[in-house]
Amino acid sequence: MIACCDVGLKKIGLAICLNNIVLPLDPILRKNRNQASLELRDFLTKKGIKTLVVGLPSGGTPGYEDTRSRIKHFITLVEFAGEIVFVNEDYSSLEAFEEISHMRRKSKIQAQKNGKLDSIAACKILQRFLELPKE
Repeated sequence: MIACCDVGLKKIGLAICLNNIVLPLDPILRKNRNQASLELRDFLTKKGIKTLVVGLPSGGTPGYEDTRSRIKHFITLVEFAGEIVFVNEDYSSLEAFEEISHMRRKSKIQAQKNGKLDSIAACKILQRFLELPKE
């Protein structure tokens, strides 16, 4: 089974692929990196995840190098024995926001606060992974 995470400073969006259908899950709300890495590890173990797709910004934009290294460091804390695949996450949050454009303003704000938007972004990243040509 394949899961995806969109790692942020306050929330980690989660998505999973079941029977070739990408679904958003409840995000992990970060109190600190140790708590968040343990919750992610427990989720991966409980769901029997074999491949973890992780969103990573491209390196071409100034300021993203710090974010890239922070995400890579966080993933090392997770203690996951399966395959880890980093996928370009550029514009996934914008795509996720477009996905909820039909919602009322108050609902959009709530989706940003509760992390649902982050999980929709994780869906976008997972979809990108699934569309990559297979070797």
